[in-house]
Amino acid sequence: MTAPTLFIFNPTANNGQAARLAPLLQEALRQSAAPWEWAETQGRAHAVGLAQEAAQRGFKRVVALGGDGTVHEVLNGLMQVPAAQRPALAVVPIGTGNDFAHAVGAPRDPRAAVRWALQAPTRALDVGRVRDNNGRVEYWGNTFGVGFDAVVTIRSRRLALRGFLRYLVAVLQTIWHDHRPWSGHLRVDDQELTAEFLMLVLCNGPREGGGFHIAPHARPDDGLFHYLLVPGVSRGTMLRLLPEFLRGTQWRFDYIRGGAFRRLHLRTDRPMPIHLDGEIFAGPQDDVQQVTVELLPAALQVAYTPAD
Repeated sequence: MTAPTLFIFNPTANNGQAARLAPLLQEALRQSAAPWEWAETQGRAHAVGLAQEAAQRGFKRVVALGGDGTVHEVLNGLMQVPAAQRPALAVVPIGTGNDFAHAVGAPRDPRAAVRWALQAPTRALDVGRVRDNNGRVEYWGNTFGVGFDAVVTIRSRRLALRGFLRYLVAVLQTIWHDHRPWSGHLRVDDQELTAEFLMLVLCNGPREGGGFHIAPHARPDDGLFHYLLVPGVSRGTMLRLLPEFLRGTQWRFDYIRGGAFRRLHLRTDRPMPIHLDGEIFAGPQDDVQQVTVELLPAALQVAYTPAD
């Protein structure tokens, strides 16, 4: 008999709009022939424990029903399990940005995504691990942002908006209110560089924020991360870059720096805000001024349908 799949459902995804989809999703599951179980998160980080418990109970596949935050929690739970016992991950995108789901090719329609999550072939994808100067360790699957886009993430949590509009308004607020660059020293693999920057994004997938194409060529299965660094440009230039990020054409500007890497160390002149997959890892109050990021190649089996 096929091992059951555990569906971890976050009813608060997409500002609570996901809750109304539960009957539709469960009906789609009842129409399938595959065995499944359903678990609902009760609060922040609950999905981490549910994913770990799923491994202990012998589930072979765990599905995150939510947005990028739900995926991030489930991924962190799975990565704390020994590799030999680690279930595969799949996602049903019912959150705000759904950028991880986009990277792995999950269908946008929730019912189609349920069928896909049960049946899609898996592939071993890369995972990021970060350690800060306070000794904290966390994993990420799609993007890691320092500076500007982390502030955008913090600001977006205060907005009673949904979908891409939520991130767009937060971007405009950040350009106006939080325009102060960081001075940082980076070691990117074997290369050393010092830079003043407004924004540094590390990418395993191509986009973040529901539609900002930071690294259009990034793939989560190629054994490489990509980074993008925006220096201390003016507010006007940041506004000018906004449509470029939406199209993924920002690389045509000489002042945009970037490349591929497997290991990166960053030290900054003041505490840095950081997001991992759209979840706040550090704010200014956390006194994080150094981080080391490592790529863990082919670390997690994930339901994956590449676009090409």
